[in-house]
Amino acid sequence: MQENHFTPFQQSIAAYALPERFTFPFYYQPHPLCLLAAKELQTHLDTQTQWQHNFGLTGDTDTAIGKMFGVLLVQNKQGELGYLAAFSGKLADRNHLPNFVPPVFDMLAEEGFFLAGQAEINHINEQIKNLEDNPQIPVLELALKSEKNLASADIQTHRQLMIAGRKTRKNRRVSAQQTLTPEDFLQCKEQLSKESIQDKNQLRDLNVYWEARIHNAERQVDHVTAKLNTLKQQRKFLSANLQQQLFENYRFLNDKGVYKNLCDLFKDTPQRVPPAGAGECAAPKLLHYAFQQEMKPLAIAEFWWGTSPKSEIRQHLNFYAACQGKCQPILAHMLEGMSIDDNPLLTNPAEGKMIQIVYEDEAMVVINKPSEFLSVPGKSIEDSVYLRMKQRYPQASGPLIVHRLDMSTSGLMVIALSKAVHKVLQKQFINRTVKKRYVALLDGEITQQEGIIDLPLRVDLDDRPRQLVCYQYGKTAKTKWQVIERNKKQTKVYFYPITGRTHQLRVHSAHINGLNTPIVGDDLYGNKTSRLHLHAETLELDHPVTRESMHFQVEAEF
Repeated sequence: MQENHFTPFQQSIAAYALPERFTFPFYYQPHPLCLLAAKELQTHLDTQTQWQHNFGLTGDTDTAIGKMFGVLLVQNKQGELGYLAAFSGKLADRNHLPNFVPPVFDMLAEEGFFLAGQAEINHINEQIKNLEDNPQIPVLELALKSEKNLASADIQTHRQLMIAGRKTRKNRRVSAQQTLTPEDFLQCKEQLSKESIQDKNQLRDLNVYWEARIHNAERQVDHVTAKLNTLKQQRKFLSANLQQQLFENYRFLNDKGVYKNLCDLFKDTPQRVPPAGAGECAAPKLLHYAFQQEMKPLAIAEFWWGTSPKSEIRQHLNFYAACQGKCQPILAHMLEGMSIDDNPLLTNPAEGKMIQIVYEDEAMVVINKPSEFLSVPGKSIEDSVYLRMKQRYPQASGPLIVHRLDMSTSGLMVIALSKAVHKVLQKQFINRTVKKRYVALLDGEITQQEGIIDLPLRVDLDDRPRQLVCYQYGKTAKTKWQVIERNKKQTKVYFYPITGRTHQLRVHSAHINGLNTPIVGDDLYGNKTSRLHLHAETLELDHPVTRESMHFQVEAEF
């Protein structure tokens, strides 16, 4: 008999109002009933003894793995209100645990194709490893490399001799033409031509000689690696087939009773192929189970439990939106036809806001950008600093925008009113001669007084526009910081960005290896409030025409 994963609330919820529409999963504030459900689930995680998993909350962080958990507020067929719970991926090396909904597809089922296919691939991996350990392979590969190097050197030496020979023959030809009789000069030319042909024939023979030696060395390498290469091709084929089977077996149900698998859901996306882990997040698991059991989904929320990962920003107990890359195509199908909260990202946040002009002349303008105001037009919202400046200065030429601030960041921006001025100002930013200081309010107490954060950043390909710390592919990102004051378990700091990467100050604040304290109001890396408490307070640069050093400062509103 299938286990019922519906969990009634432990306390009365009569005083709570139900959500009018389902959560927009990619940007939301958790509904109070979801907060209550999450609190009950967190108590369960703290007290349960049926399974063990190292979340890193007891001090052992070396092997710790934090997890994303989700709660789905539902109404069952009997009209009762309760919630479902799920975890992302596996937990305690298992797909099935008490009180949690099952996976959409159980790849760990003992009689399933996945474990059998994985076992076959693992067997091939063992064979490959054994063959790669053959001591003959590096010896023969080194011999092949040596033959190629010798061939290249020998042929290059002969080519140099041919060049020298051509030069000598040219001089001989000129001298002969000047000193010999016509008959003797003709004989001399024939001799010089024979010498040239002889050099070319020697080069041909040299190429044939070395090609034979290299081919022989390659045959010896191929002899010991033929089976290895065959096994690698076989592994590649089996892996691709196994992955395709997985994609086809991850089938997601929606409210209309329609199933779609991963192949169908991702075929029209830019990548076309589902990313690793697609379908294993908490949100698709929860919705799939609810629809299977004919429950009505009312609201959803997902939170992180455990130590922070080394790359992305995830902090214990914080709530996070569903990821765009893995979940957007899946959830778009699963929520089709349901009444969903409006997407706030489609609402113009700059409506009704004015841009303050701090400085203005014929060459440039310095403005104080409000928070929640785009620097340049977005995909769905045109209103921005660029548009407002274009409207205010219709005669201006060139790109106008010299540098950008995040939409949520307020503060100083410089605008160029001509192409020539834009080029001069942009060069100052590229050469890092422009001095900038930001002020930020952090959601915690920083014990140190100052320091430098050096964490390379790149975009999270599965969840744009979020940024990741990545030492392999990330771009250098450095920030100098200094504490201004501490008050009510919050810390106000100055930031001096040495580089200017996307979300640099926000990530350097929130990341476990940075200040490990998000900026107040950071809806991507911390907790949303009325605004992001980050402000570009000072700006120092040379005037693009007069070269005069200029200093601008606007105090933050927080």
